[in-house]
Amino acid sequence: MKPFYYFILFSFLCFQLTAKDRKAVFIIIDGVPAYQIERLHTPAIFDIASKGAYGRAYTGGEIGWYSETATISAIGYTNLLTSTWSNKHDVNGNSNLKPNYNYWSLFRIAKEQPKVYKTAIYSSWSDNRTVLLGEGKPETNHLKINIAKDGYDQDAIHFPHKEKDLHIFDIDEKVSIEAAKSIREDAPDLSWVYLWYTDDAGHNEGNGAVFDEYVRKADKQIARIWESIKYRESHFDEEWMIVVTTDHGRTENGYSHGGQSSCERTTWISTNVPVNKYFRNENVAIIDIAPSICRFMGFSIPDPVLWEQDGIPFTGKVDICDMKTRTFDQTVWLYWNCLSKNAEVTIYAACDNKFKEGQQDEWIKLDVVRASKEKYQVDLNSLPSSKFYKFALVTPNNHLNRWLKK
Repeated sequence: MKPFYYFILFSFLCFQLTAKDRKAVFIIIDGVPAYQIERLHTPAIFDIASKGAYGRAYTGGEIGWYSETATISAIGYTNLLTSTWSNKHDVNGNSNLKPNYNYWSLFRIAKEQPKVYKTAIYSSWSDNRTVLLGEGKPETNHLKINIAKDGYDQDAIHFPHKEKDLHIFDIDEKVSIEAAKSIREDAPDLSWVYLWYTDDAGHNEGNGAVFDEYVRKADKQIARIWESIKYRESHFDEEWMIVVTTDHGRTENGYSHGGQSSCERTTWISTNVPVNKYFRNENVAIIDIAPSICRFMGFSIPDPVLWEQDGIPFTGKVDICDMKTRTFDQTVWLYWNCLSKNAEVTIYAACDNKFKEGQQDEWIKLDVVRASKEKYQVDLNSLPSSKFYKFALVTPNNHLNRWLKK
């Protein structure tokens, strides 16, 4: 073996020995609009951002198009978990939930890795684990969450009902304490923390001093978890990614949500890791969080699953974003914005949606073009006749996808 190859092998082994263990946690603080977080400048959330970034984001899909999605809590969680909108994941409210598990959650992606990853959920609502994640179901390949501290909403003995739902705040206190303790001691590789009461405070009181008070208290709950992460990084050979976000905004008066107003759609993201220029282009969404965590963690994702994700990583390199389609008779124009002019875009089409039913789509490779071209013309006459098409744009560093219904 030549000396050069010895050097490469030695360098690789050194990297393997010195690389820190990567771990990730995301926190959903329910129903807190961006304007409120920014006005209060909550200390923990912005201390996290001081290490990385804070930015506005959106939820609700694309208004007036197939991906338009109600700004409701369980829907928002599933948007994040699957990096898809409700036209794919099929969660359309907070009850009678029937997710389409063909769109893998972040936790299933973690469990499908060759390496064994320890997962955790800290949540008041057990449906987050048993229904949205589908723990133990054949459709999720019998997903198992290693650490589950949840279901406290069903514990009327320790958390009896209080006026204005304040027992939910007591549960959030329990959840945040459990999460901080477990992260400090157990250090799961991937964790989800869910804090509920801020949404109830908004529903009960609307915008005002009471809502502000409980947002500040939730920030203190987040601070507990953030302190545990800093402890782990200072005492162990670990590198942590934390993402704090919300599932939806609120109506102008703060009492409600569910619609497509700017206030209801506008959310936010705070993270401690460096972000890319896509994060700064004002089109970041809740669906971008899972791909960003996957990239940080180094998760591999099968192409059929990956190409269905609607999100774009806000960490690392990204080549293209903001895909649109426009039709003219039997011609479809695909448009995108270029972030890396030297990248190549491979263009694929599928003439069915078998994936949604748990089958494999037949993707047809159409062409390879420069990202800087920012558009491509598709002649539908060259494809099998259909009333439904899917297009995927694939580059070395990310992908985009879009549906077309004729």
